[in-house]
Amino acid sequence: MGSVMPLTQEKQSYTYADYLEWDENVRAEIINGKIYMMSPPLTMHQRISMRLSTQIANFLKGKPCEVFAAPFGVRLFPKEDKTDDTVVEPDIAVVCDSSKLDERGCNGAPDLVIEIISPSTVSHDCIMTLLALKGEVSSFC
Repeated sequence: MGSVMPLTQEKQSYTYADYLEWDENVRAEIINGKIYMMSPPLTMHQRISMRLSTQIANFLKGKPCEVFAAPFGVRLFPKEDKTDDTVVEPDIAVVCDSSKLDERGCNGAPDLVIEIISPSTVSHDCIMTLLALKGEVSSFC
């Protein structure tokens, strides 16, 4: 992903309900109520993402799992009232339980998450995403 930076906090804490109000072109994650804006990924990042996604999709043909590339929202701990405070956009996610999917993304942990590490985002990609996932994902690459 491109550079990641916290947005100037207008609110003390953000939720999925706030996320739903943003324009669909806004690239941001909410981790523990804090918002992180994301710039567009670099060309090399996109090449890697597309190649990995294609290979995984080919492997999954005939299986109940689907592969999704960012932007794809993942609500790790969805709440009915949309007050959950963590929504991430992993570079690649594999979901094998179709009941977790809706028109906005995945509700619950995907079965596989892949983050493509870039020098400018290594701390966010590794630390923040891993903290957000809190052991809920079967595989994290």
